[in-house]
Amino acid sequence: MPRPISSALRRTLLAATLALAAGSALAGKLYRWTDRNGVTHYGDRAPSESVASATGAAEVKVIPFRSEPSSIARLRVQQDGDRYLAWADNSLAGPIEVRLDFNRSNNIVGSPLLPASLTLDPRGSAVVSVLSAQDPSRGGDFELSMRSVPGDPRARPQNAEYLLPLRQQQFRIDQGYGGHFSHTEPEHRYAIDFAAEIGTPVLAARDGTVMQVESDFDKAGLNLEKFGDRANFVRILHDDGTMALYAHLKADDGVLVRVGQRVRAGQQIGLSGNTGFSTGPHLHFTVQVNRGMRLESIPFRMTGPQGPLRLSGGTR
Repeated sequence: MPRPISSALRRTLLAATLALAAGSALAGKLYRWTDRNGVTHYGDRAPSESVASATGAAEVKVIPFRSEPSSIARLRVQQDGDRYLAWADNSLAGPIEVRLDFNRSNNIVGSPLLPASLTLDPRGSAVVSVLSAQDPSRGGDFELSMRSVPGDPRARPQNAEYLLPLRQQQFRIDQGYGGHFSHTEPEHRYAIDFAAEIGTPVLAARDGTVMQVESDFDKAGLNLEKFGDRANFVRILHDDGTMALYAHLKADDGVLVRVGQRVRAGQQIGLSGNTGFSTGPHLHFTVQVNRGMRLESIPFRMTGPQGPLRLSGGTR
């Protein structure tokens, strides 16, 4: 239901609303109106006739917005008397870390002070900071932003052995550790690109829990700005807190598991494809950890049908 929002919260509520997401790009509407006392109100729906009549609401303005795809956390602000609670909601079936900060602040301070970081349990919610006026005798306003990274920064990787993540008679590595095409950034430095025809079964390389999937992307190309952070993928959380990423899966039906599902090593989880930033069909596989608001890949050991694989550098 729409409810009065003080002018001090206007910018914050808009920023929080823009952060909403649930697995794919979402379109939404925010409603804004001003009452007879000049107080601006926001709501997720237009005021009812009775509310409009009682408050003397002027013309309602509709503000459309579109959220980013696959956001892993939502920022929301709750008014609590003369202070505001900044909540973070984790949308994944695995832990995440968030960092809250001011984009701008006028007579508003956070407790704890911003920037503030917090680790959230799977599907968990928590107050990151309580915001209040430094000088209660005068007004203030603020705008918030929140970054989020999958994984628990307290994870301690074990020396585990991974299985070949593809069901095929032969395999070829098109790009290995540190490949100059797309494996130069920390989160993909120790990634392996396996050549695989579209539709090749993708297998879990290690036991774990499906914490995140993306399955509604159907394009591929070499435009880094357009495709660099988009691809169909499955992210699996292991018991030691590391996470395996299986990316560039087939469009439409390339993801065969659901978020929260427990999988065993060797179980089929998807179909290889050619989605996102890609030169051609392949499976991008990497093991990642959260190093404190930084997602980084780590080296791993892998065994194939003929024994241990030699995972070294290479280019595609």
